[in-house]
Amino acid sequence: MAKKQLDDYIQEGIYGAKETNPDERRRYLGSLRERVVLALKKTEIRGKKGLYELEEAMRQYPDATMLMNGNMSVRFFKPYRDAAKKHHISYTSVTNRDAKTTYGIILAMDNAIDKKNIHIKHETQRKRKDKKSWWQKLFGL
Repeated sequence: MAKKQLDDYIQEGIYGAKETNPDERRRYLGSLRERVVLALKKTEIRGKKGLYELEEAMRQYPDATMLMNGNMSVRFFKPYRDAAKKHHISYTSVTNRDAKTTYGIILAMDNAIDKKNIHIKHETQRKRKDKKSWWQKLFGL
């Protein structure tokens, strides 16, 4: 074995196999951004938001896989797991104690789809635009 190959072999044995974009993979629960169909944040999952959008994405991408953050409590994932079973989507829990991510669920494909918007639109943002202040209501503006 050449010196370079031997060093690579030892490094791989110590640190694991080399992977592309390790920071991106940690952020998206082992997947890459270009493969993500929908990303739900931990706070959205705790509030049971995004379930409808997740089911719509599951209908559009029946070959997708749902990745759940293993650092969160399992009880938050029940409605999302039920939706995955209903649409015959495989799901798995990804636990990486070293990775810090804001995402709780990632719906991803095996190949790149480069979807532009992977987040759900927040209802609170929509409500704020539609909500009038008390003086606007009073004067009918």
